[in-house]
Amino acid sequence: MERVINFSAGPSVLPLAVLHKAQSELLSVAGSGQSVMEMSHRSPVFEHILAQAETDLRTLLGIPENYKVLFLQGGASLQFTMIPMNLLKGTKKVDFIHTGEWSKKAMAEVKRFGSVNVVASSEATQFDRIPSFSAKDFSDDAEYIHYVSNNTIFGTRLTEFPKLPNDKILVCDMSSDILSKPIDVSRHGLIFAGAQKNMGIAGLTVVILREDLLGRVPNLPPMLDYKVQADNASLYNTPPCFSIYMAGLVFEWLLAQGGLSVIEAKNEAKAKLLYDYLDASPFYRATVPLTKDRSIMNVCFVSPSPEMDAAFVKFAEAKGLVNLKGHRLVGGMRASIYNGMTIENVQTLIRVLDEFVQRQR
Repeated sequence: MERVINFSAGPSVLPLAVLHKAQSELLSVAGSGQSVMEMSHRSPVFEHILAQAETDLRTLLGIPENYKVLFLQGGASLQFTMIPMNLLKGTKKVDFIHTGEWSKKAMAEVKRFGSVNVVASSEATQFDRIPSFSAKDFSDDAEYIHYVSNNTIFGTRLTEFPKLPNDKILVCDMSSDILSKPIDVSRHGLIFAGAQKNMGIAGLTVVILREDLLGRVPNLPPMLDYKVQADNASLYNTPPCFSIYMAGLVFEWLLAQGGLSVIEAKNEAKAKLLYDYLDASPFYRATVPLTKDRSIMNVCFVSPSPEMDAAFVKFAEAKGLVNLKGHRLVGGMRASIYNGMTIENVQTLIRVLDEFVQRQR
């Protein structure tokens, strides 16, 4: 069967080379005679897979030695709960940049343990932009600051965060743009990301956190305690072995591409191609008006009417382009063009977009 071009926001498209390698090793990984899905997580083969995945991720992101890398379960959504559980011990106050559904859900969980201060919000414009804010807007007594670097639903991204005093703990949800570009890990106290958008497959969440943040709150349930997970090298219980293996293959592939600077250039080129087409079109319109706020991972756009949007999605599916329907909160269309999406795939989308317009005349 011929493969479709999958524009899903997550679980999302994987590089073909990664899928082919996983296929070749499905029955026997590393000459072990067994699948990674069958072997003990305490076996030397899996321990090597886990260690190599961490090494490669540290290389890709330039993770400093005083940061722990945890391979956890529960999705990024569980981190909405784990972060305040592990970090709030004093004022129990958290500053938020509110840019959409994921910051909204994170704020709801923080309120179980403390209070929320919304520093800036773009809710008034239906999250079609990143709200303006500066370092002086943050609370003096907030225990940490939470923001989302890329918003899959609304197609926005935060490209620059103001420099903060060293005592400020910056927490970032990078679920949908981690590994799409180089980042400065050292500016953050904690970074977390679900794997299924740009890093691998569902079932794995990666947490990168500074060592001094471990053990801030005592007597937590062990599965929800970062210190317990770190002390056990992500092996407190059986981890998501196959998801870790797949993430490791993605890390290996990214290194083979030349690293994140090379990947960033490719991602910028793909996004520019599509946005340039939409901006020049009298038929389609990108829903994020400000160029600086536009996501290069999730391109959201509309046609003249909801009925026309639905017709285009159906037309595209017939052409083998799937999962272009926009999120239910936004409508329209959304093309998620993560690392695994090629520029040739984006060119095909543009051809289909143009063909649909021609048929309306």
